[in-house]
Amino acid sequence: MAKGFSKQIQDRISNANYGAVFVNSDFADIAEPETIRRNLNRLTQAGILRRILKGVYEKPKYSKLLDEYVAVSPDAVAKALARSYHWTIAPCGNTALNLLGISTQVTAVWSYISDGPYKTYEWNSTKLEFKHRTNKEITGLSYMTSLVIQALKTLGKSNVTPDIIQTLSEKLSDDEKQACLKEATEATDWVYDTIRKMCGGGTQ
Repeated sequence: MAKGFSKQIQDRISNANYGAVFVNSDFADIAEPETIRRNLNRLTQAGILRRILKGVYEKPKYSKLLDEYVAVSPDAVAKALARSYHWTIAPCGNTALNLLGISTQVTAVWSYISDGPYKTYEWNSTKLEFKHRTNKEITGLSYMTSLVIQALKTLGKSNVTPDIIQTLSEKLSDDEKQACLKEATEATDWVYDTIRKMCGGGTQ
């Protein structure tokens, strides 16, 4: 039966995109924790996975152009940790601006608000930071809605230009815009007014 578990775990990894990040709980429907751990260790030794942090693995992406493996996405690691611990998270500060293409400034620390405890993680030259926030700031909001709200709060009302509204509008799909309009009603007035403009809802 163990062979069957190994095959199922390997199949799930094979079907994922290169650069995908996994945590043990991603395989909880297949096998017991100890079996999962053993299999992920074996796949790491075989070079199929790369261990980023304890219990966090990546299916490494190879760049033919650079002739080396691409660095793991800190955002993918943050989402994997959130899955593992059942946290709701959202990028904040410069991280939110970076992910939305509003800022090209390289961020030294990848920052997220979270309904979990304050935590930091480091690997290579990357640092991840989770800051605890009250539930109402993130609970019940989709990832994209949270991301947009945090980006706008980081910019501040006086720095939101028509160009930024246009950039954000182009980043979001129609479905994400609908979700944003519906979910962001509790946000500060100016933030929600900006979201209305961005999502084609006009202004009040």
